Amino acid sequence: MAITTVTLSSLSLHSTTTPRLSFLKPTSKLHPLSLSISPKSSFLSPLSYHPKIITIITKANSSDIDTSFFDNLNPEEEFVYDPPTPPEDYIPPPSFDEGPIETEEEIAAAYEELYGPAYSGVSVLGKDIYVMDSKVKKTSGWGSRVKKEKIKDGFDERVVQVRRVTKVVKGGKQLHFRAVVIVGDKQGRVGVGVGKAKEVIVAVQKSALNARRNIITVPMTKYLTFPHRSEGDFGAAKVMLRPASPGTGVIAGGAVRIVLEMAGVENALGKQLRSKNALNNARATVVAVQKMRQFSEVARERGIPMEELWK
Repeated sequence: MAITTVTLSSLSLHSTTTPRLSFLKPTSKLHPLSLSISPKSSFLSPLSYHPKIITIITKANSSDIDTSFFDNLNPEEEFVYDPPTPPEDYIPPPSFDEGPIETEEEIAAAYEELYGPAYSGVSVLGKDIYVMDSKVKKTSGWGSRVKKEKIKDGFDERVVQVRRVTKVVKGGKQLHFRAVVIVGDKQGRVGVGVGKAKEVIVAVQKSALNARRNIITVPMTKYLTFPHRSEGDFGAAKVMLRPASPGTGVIAGGAVRIVLEMAGVENALGKQLRSKNALNNARATVVAVQKMRQFSEVARERGIPMEELWK
């Protein structure tokens, strides 16, 4: 950048009435740009003590660059590298190839320490492969406020219904969300839960926790069906359950089907007889299942062998 000095014949920096002042007669050739300075510009403040001379910065030309320090260098000359002498107590580090050869377990542990558990699902360091690394956790954006991780206890979750409910209070109405969730391990245990919150995610979490507190055991035969027929009602809902032969599948609809699938029942018949409310039908299914008993349990209570039940 080149520095140009401009002499003003009459310039009063104390005037604030003129909004813009122009330099018309510089002492040297300026760059062909329109230069104008406002009296309130920040770079005029250090020069306010000298009203006659103002120094401004203009664009430099390529001919103004000094390249004389390259005249004594020969680009084709070879330079010899002369490293400094190491101190007397300096011990060079061992070479990478001279160390002991790492085993596959050590390589896998080092890789897992850097990048987390392998995609195969096997952890060499004994870490939980289902828990995300704290360094990789989402810290911003939508959904980052909820930090709770999914509970890994062998139960699967299915959201049956999410409804928007309102509560009338003195100041107006309060809006909440009600979620109905069914959890089960598909091995004979199932639970129905409900929860309300101001956010859908929190409502689902609360209902899943409520369902885990109400786990029941479903009696099943070796063909993964019911031992006998049963009926159950809850509120205005009534559900009928019937055993089925192998290969039939789950013939049911609505919340009844979800409860049976999460319990692990593969052959059954179900029917909703009254209300279509999802929560009441799910709880009516639980009531009907709780009425069922295994043949061995009945024979044990009666004190007779199980073969005597069919005589």
